[in-house]
Amino acid sequence: MARIVGVDIPNNKRGEVALTYIYGIGRSRAITILKEAEVDPDLKVQEWNDDQFGAIRNVINSQFKVEGELRSEVQLNIKRLMDIGCYRGIRHRIGLPVRGQSTKNNARTRKGKRKTVANKKMATK
Repeated sequence: MARIVGVDIPNNKRGEVALTYIYGIGRSRAITILKEAEVDPDLKVQEWNDDQFGAIRNVINSQFKVEGELRSEVQLNIKRLMDIGCYRGIRHRIGLPVRGQSTKNNARTRKGKRKTVANKKMATK
């Protein structure tokens, strides 16, 4: 296992895919990083040498926010929305979908496990 920015990257995968294990790096950003570091995207991580590792680390550290720094920035942005009390902040606060999705039938991921509400019993005559 190779370590870049505190994340273990799998050795048996292509560089393009392996870099996506880092929070904040997707496929397109991984390709950009490899181009800038002048590393072949088709090479597996185990075939990289120390110079290539160093070049990739330098590109990531100098140009992108990843891992802890990015996570804290995202959390601060969400906290800011909640503090100013905008619509998106309120949706975050009460745990409902933020981007306009329907909540009548779906949205179980955001709303959590179903809470059954019991019916009122009919008065017997």
